[in-house]
Amino acid sequence: MSDFLKVGSRDYPIDSRRIGRRFSYKMHGRISGPVYAVYYPVLAAVGVPVNVLAIVILSRGKCGLSRCITRYLVSMAVTDLLVVISAVIFNRIIGIYFPISFMSLTPACTLSTVIIYAVTESSVWLTVAFTFDRFVAISCPKLKTNYCTERRAAVVIGTICVLSCLKSVPWYFIYEPLYTINNVPWFCNIVSSYYTSVAWTIYDWFARILNPGLPFVFIFLLNGLTVRHILVANKARGRLRASSNGKNESDPETESRRKSIILLFAISGSFILLWMTYVVNFLYVQISNEPYFSGSNFNDPRFIRQESGNMLQLLSCCTNTCIYVATQRKFREELKSAAKYIGSQITALVK
Repeated sequence: MSDFLKVGSRDYPIDSRRIGRRFSYKMHGRISGPVYAVYYPVLAAVGVPVNVLAIVILSRGKCGLSRCITRYLVSMAVTDLLVVISAVIFNRIIGIYFPISFMSLTPACTLSTVIIYAVTESSVWLTVAFTFDRFVAISCPKLKTNYCTERRAAVVIGTICVLSCLKSVPWYFIYEPLYTINNVPWFCNIVSSYYTSVAWTIYDWFARILNPGLPFVFIFLLNGLTVRHILVANKARGRLRASSNGKNESDPETESRRKSIILLFAISGSFILLWMTYVVNFLYVQISNEPYFSGSNFNDPRFIRQESGNMLQLLSCCTNTCIYVATQRKFREELKSAAKYIGSQITALVK
């Protein structure tokens, strides 16, 4: 099936089956279909405002969280917002509703690919960094004083973002124009050397191990160690308090630790659940040597499995604000104040 790209007074045939061929390796393929045509605009309509709200409210520092935690949560909200803008709006939505646009130019789609990889990588590893920070704060009291500080958090966040950008640069050189019309390169096609070069093979495995392989391992391991430490500490503290006064009174320290662990497990647990489909599909493809789906049959099980993983993965960029609302009382209060302020401004504007 062929479409035509009109340039000047001439129509150039474009094989729609080749557009995006081998291009949907992660989340960058051009897709359509009624479900996706509705899902991604809704995701963008929700993802942009909730992340902006989270950034504004958390940046005010009135949610009862330490500055260290606040820095991590703000940075996660910023990278999640960038994922929504780059991967959902500029890649998915434009790809669905405007299949031939400025984003179809080879420099634009290759740069878009690099940006999507970089911000996704940053978002994932910031979640790992937050999990590690909470592990240190809860399980390593001697290290907590030096590590769990606002300055150290800023250094970790900056390092993760810089390294993620540097690691993603090679993806720019994987693609070549699918068509060149009037000296203008159109669409992105993976270069043939990507499948034969040892260097590209090593880099590809290196990239896949760093994301999503190691993040999953680290989050499972850190959460497991944190849970074990909390159980041991709570038993010991309970015995100590019982022997000192003979009563089971509420313990402020235990309560504070409980609130911290709820926030930690809600964020890391949400990340694991929403990335699970993507990771399982990735592992299945690697083990079975099944090629990633790149056709246009939306009923193909490979496409459904692959795109379901992408949809849930992108949904993870919109869930943290809901977690803050559910677990943080002061965040809810700040959100209500923001809603009242916006409502009053709208009312004044209407009047």
